[in-house]
Amino acid sequence: MTANIDAERMVRLQIENRDITDGRLLEVMRRVPRHAFVPPGSRATAYGDFPVPIGHGQTISQPYMVAFMTQALCIRGPEKVLEIGTGSGYQTVILAALAASVFTVERIPELAAMAQKALGSLAVANVSFRIGDGGPGWPEKAPFDRILVTAAAPAVPLILRAQLADNGIMVLPVGDWRKSQMIVTVRRTGESFTSQESLGCRFVPLIGEGGFAG
Repeated sequence: MTANIDAERMVRLQIENRDITDGRLLEVMRRVPRHAFVPPGSRATAYGDFPVPIGHGQTISQPYMVAFMTQALCIRGPEKVLEIGTGSGYQTVILAALAASVFTVERIPELAAMAQKALGSLAVANVSFRIGDGGPGWPEKAPFDRILVTAAAPAVPLILRAQLADNGIMVLPVGDWRKSQMIVTVRRTGESFTSQESLGCRFVPLIGEGGFAG
């Protein structure tokens, strides 16, 4: 991936002047062509400071939210990451550029196909896809060093928490999907878990086990 003028401006104006300081993350977000992950009719607004609809009632998250949640994962390079909610694949490719491997789950087949096509066009090779409800995670591939959930759960799902490796980190929105939620960072140390709230947000609901009824 080469330098992208729109992405460079997005990072400079929307992300660097807030609280995002991870240099690796900022460089990746400068290179990834965000417009490749939105419908053709939305490409003029792909780099705006807001979510963009991608169809099927879903959105590609605001760039700052992508950066905030990714930075909270503290990815250093060798990690194995589980992503719940592939969506457009934009967040997926950010994770793939930072970590050793990504396992991503999307319940809407059409979105999964679009994301696979976009990642293929960028020659991203370290991502494994699964189609289905994300609530149960991907237990046969657990444990994961990092877990990112891009849909709101009513509480931290125990089934996902159990799939965290020792010293692992999970970041997810928690709260009523019809209202605002909070980003929660969960850390595991042995059999002990700690949770910390940070940023207010608004995400679609996590459907299935650990989430809301479909």
